This record gives sequence, C-alpha cells and structure tokens, in this order.
Amino acid sequence: MIQQIDYFVIAPPLALALVAGLVLLLDAFLPARPRTRATLGLVTLAGVLVSLGLVVAQAAGGGTPRSTFCVPPNLAGPGRQAELCSFVVDRFSLVFAGLVLVAAVVVVLLSMTQLDGGGIPVGEWYFLLLCTLVGAVTLPASRDLIMLVVALELVSLPVFALTALKRYDGRGSEAAVKLFVVSVVSTAVMLFGVSLLYGIAGTVYLSRLAAVFSGRIPAPGVLAGQLPVTGQELPTVVTVGVVLVVAGFAFKIAAVPFHSWAADVYQGAPVPVAALLSVISKAAGFAGLILVLVAALSGQAATWAPIVGVIAALTMTAGNLLAMRQRSAVRLLAWSSVAQSGYILAPLAIAATGSAPPTGDTAAATSALLSESTAVGTSTAYLVIYAAMNLGAFAVVMLVSRTAARNELDDYRGLAFRSPLAGIALAFCLVCLAGLPPGLAGLFAKVFVFRELVGGASGWLALIMAVNTVIGLYYYAAWTARLFTPSPSPAPAKRVAPMRATWLAIGLAVAVAVLFSIAPQLVLNATSLSAFG
Repeated sequence: MIQQIDYFVIAPPLALALVAGLVLLLDAFLPARPRTRATLGLVTLAGVLVSLGLVVAQAAGGGTPRSTFCVPPNLAGPGRQAELCSFVVDRFSLVFAGLVLVAAVVVVLLSMTQLDGGGIPVGEWYFLLLCTLVGAVTLPASRDLIMLVVALELVSLPVFALTALKRYDGRGSEAAVKLFVVSVVSTAVMLFGVSLLYGIAGTVYLSRLAAVFSGRIPAPGVLAGQLPVTGQELPTVVTVGVVLVVAGFAFKIAAVPFHSWAADVYQGAPVPVAALLSVISKAAGFAGLILVLVAALSGQAATWAPIVGVIAALTMTAGNLLAMRQRSAVRLLAWSSVAQSGYILAPLAIAATGSAPPTGDTAAATSALLSESTAVGTSTAYLVIYAAMNLGAFAVVMLVSRTAARNELDDYRGLAFRSPLAGIALAFCLVCLAGLPPGLAGLFAKVFVFRELVGGASGWLALIMAVNTVIGLYYYAAWTARLFTPSPSPAPAKRVAPMRATWLAIGLAVAVAVLFSIAPQLVLNATSLSAFG
C-alpha cells in the first residue's frame, strides 16, 4: 500500500523537527562562544515562528478539515465509504497548535536568559525543547490511539532531560526522577486502558471508536465475544478501560489524586521548564484528554462524566488549599496551576450534554463533534486565557530569580518600587489569575466555565468552583500586596547582565493578557464560543 502524504498538513511539526536537527548541527560545528548561545536561541525562535506562520496559513485556508496518513476505503474494512485518517488538521487542532507555539515563543525567550549563566548544554537544551514542541503540535491533530500515545510521550520524554540538564544540581536531578517515575506509571496505566478499548472495538481510530461505543455499529474486537455488542450492551471491561485512560491523562495534567509531583518538579526544574510544564505540557494533556473522551468515548459519557466531575472538584479544591500554605513563588504557582486544571477540567464533565453523536465514523464527523461542543470550547477558552496569565507570572519570576536565590514570596516585597514595570506586570497577572478587575481576562474565563456548568445542570460543581474562586483570592491577593509593600531593610541589589529576552517575554505575555481583557471575543471566536456569549 502506498500512501499519499500531504506535506502542507504536517508542515508545522515537520518544520520544528527540521530546526531541531539544524540546532544540533550548529552546536556541533560552531565554536563554543557566548555568541553561539545567542545564535542557537535565535535559530530556535525563528523555527517556532516559522511553524506558527504555517499554522496561521492553514487556518487561513478555510474551515474544511484536511487529513493525511489515511487508510483507503477499500482497505479500511467491509462497507467502508470513506478513509480512516491518523492526522487531521481542523479548528480544534489549529487552536491548540497556535496556543502551544505562542507559549513556546515565551519559553524560548526565557531559555535565552537561563542559558546565559552557563552550566547547561545549549544545543541539547534547544533540541529537547523543539522535540517537545513537535509532540505538542502533533498531539491535537492525532486521530488514532497509537499516534496519540506516541505524541504524548514525545511531549513528556524530553522534559525529563530538560529538568535535569543543569549540571551539579541535585534538586533538578531529584525533580527529573520524580517526573520520570510519575510519567512512566501514567503511561503504563493509560496503555492498559487503551489496550482494553482496542480489544473491544477492534480499531485504534477515534472516529471508529466513537461509532462502536455509541452503539451505531457492532463491536468486532476480540474481547467482545462472538455476539454483536451494541453501545448499551458493552461489557464491564469497557468501564475499566475508560477509567484507566482517564487516570493516565489525570497524571499528565496533575489532577487529583495524581498531583503530588507538581510542586517538587516545578521547584526543582529551571524556571523555563516549569513554565513549559504549566502551559505547553498541560495543553497537550488536555488536548489528548478531550480527543479521547469527546471524540472517541462520547457514547460512554455516562461512565466518565461523573468521574471527571469529581476529579475536577477535588483538583481545584486541593490546588487552592495547598497554594495557601506556600512561601516559595514557584511552588505557589505550581499549586495554582493544579487548581486551574480543575477549572479547565470542569466543563468536560458535561461535554456530552447537548452534543449530538457524530453521524458517521469519519474524520469530518469527529471534527464536527469537537467544534460543536460548547463544553470543549469553554475548556479551550479557559486554557488559552490561563496560558497568557501564567506565562506572564513565570516570566517575572524568572526575572526575580536572577537576584534572589531562594525566590520566596518575601523576595517580592517592594518589587513595584524597585522595578515598577516588573511589579505592575506581575500584579496584573496575579489579579487576572484571581479573576478580579482590572484583570478581566481571568474573570471572563471563570464566567465562561460557570455559565457552562449552570447551563449543563451541574450546579453542585458550579458551587464548588465559586467557593474555590474565593479561596484563591487569598493567596493571589497576599502575593500582590507584597509587591506594593515597602521592604523594611532592602538588600543591596546584585549586578546582573541585562535580560532583554526576559523583558520581551514579560511584555508579550502581559500584552496578550491585556488584549484578552479588552477583547475577550477574540478568544470566543477562536474557540467556537462566539455563539455561546
């Protein structure tokens, strides 16, 4: 069988992969000088921007999904009238790819500052970072279980090395080991669940899985037995498979009860890696979770929707309560990120409500289901707004970490007087995360989720979210107050090299957060929520 490959469809991840190889070659042949570090950073940044430009070109090409790596109809099974495809570019994948690449621009800028101090192999750093981005851009477009798992591991594996890449850093090595163990366990759990689903449905394609588990076609898998099995008569093993898959992704997004690794890993990793974990890795995890639950298992929503709702409630509650006890800036952002995962996860508990099942088992039908689900749009909108707010906070933390080794909350006391721009930027990002004016972006994000929960008859979850929003106000307000409180005995300022890249990252993240506060309709339109508001 000879497959035709549409290279325009796979152009964004392909461009990132080519630049990753170029970075390794340049690192091998260019002399080891400070200018070389800057050159590799600029090459990486250029690669990310080129990939982002290709995503924009795909989005400008129209709303029709494009696919590649497809099985022709005559080989896809008896009675097939359409292809089964593994890689599909649609509105869902474009939004997530754009989010990942814009966030990657900020992470690369932070990396330039991190690598200026030496002690970290520059070529390997940028190579691993680009490999992570390849997986993060590929994952939202994956439409079969095999590609989904491979892309998710491509996101995860390079992060282990990035976390421990700083030489003679025991804390970084410990964080890398913890992250490795957690990721391996989560992958094993998820693969077990995937194998059970494949055994029932007899296919790895998400569109065919949706048709089987919604009862439109019989389940031909080896675990289904000899009799035709419909969506209402599926054996208990399907429930086990669904639970295991949800548990595997819960590890990836640091959802309760699989959240304990987050704070130690964030604190031990370099700040750019912590920012990557909090936004890019989290976005990839949510993209995979949405694809599996909504695109493949919508027919089993009665099984997974209550589980997702309980996990969301526990995640936002545990994250906020643990964040209140933190004195380290990075650990507070880590637990805040856990709480935000709960808010993003909450609409998925009602993702199947009001969404008609796809009329066929084709890629177009799956894309339509994703784009028509207001719950998916709500989660995506919250994730996009959260990314801008959180990256801005991490960028200021990166700035302060160059002069404060411990990087505790007390180190930020009086920051608005020592560095007004940094203090105001951090204050705005924290106010956004809290959902208070003038940070209207965070307020809009929470309103989107709250309205979706109330409209989906999940009043209990909306109430828990409201309580947690009030709890979150405490630690965000306490940190913001420190910024404008004069320090009683200011320490002498340390001389550090100019950090233009970090300032550029701060400006970019804050500008996007301000834009979302002024024009939230931009997010609504991008995430198919224009009709929702």
